[in-house]
Amino acid sequence: MGTHGYAAPEYILTGHLTSKSDVYSFGVVLLELLSGRRSVDRRRRGREQHLVDWARPHLRHPERLHRVMDPSLDGQYSARAAREAATVAYRCLHSVPKSRPTMRAAVDALEPLLAVCGDVPAGPFVYTVPPEPDGSDEAAATATAAVARKKCLASAAHAKGELRTTGSRHVSSVAGQRSSSSPEQITDRGA
Repeated sequence: MGTHGYAAPEYILTGHLTSKSDVYSFGVVLLELLSGRRSVDRRRRGREQHLVDWARPHLRHPERLHRVMDPSLDGQYSARAAREAATVAYRCLHSVPKSRPTMRAAVDALEPLLAVCGDVPAGPFVYTVPPEPDGSDEAAATATAAVARKKCLASAAHAKGELRTTGSRHVSSVAGQRSSSSPEQITDRGA
């Protein structure tokens, strides 16, 4: 009955899905993007295990939004875009389904954020990929996803910097390629 952590409260109670249930789930995904956390994380304590319960009080207050933002972004994102995305997430996560926006309204509110880049702090960012002892591709996929999230929030046009690696593999955010060569710096040209 619904994916734990994403299901709207009314769906859990009634078992009835509506378009507003989907909007709630979208709000959870948006919150995951902002925070870098999973919707449910049993390794955290108390209220922090459930992302929505933990983050919702902070979403209403711009001065507290930094507590929700993914710390791995290291402040390299547009504060305005983060505030506006947090507002959309907050509205999508409303406990009363009729008070949630339509998906069209949520998308319309987020689309202008793609162009927001003027208040993105300039400067390099560094993401470290540890060596993979078991030879799996998981670290490469994780690094690529992290870089993509940074670029989305920071706007590709202004998120120029470097990617550095340790160990024997590296991930290029430009080409999304993996290499077994020795560690080297890869310059991200904001592609």
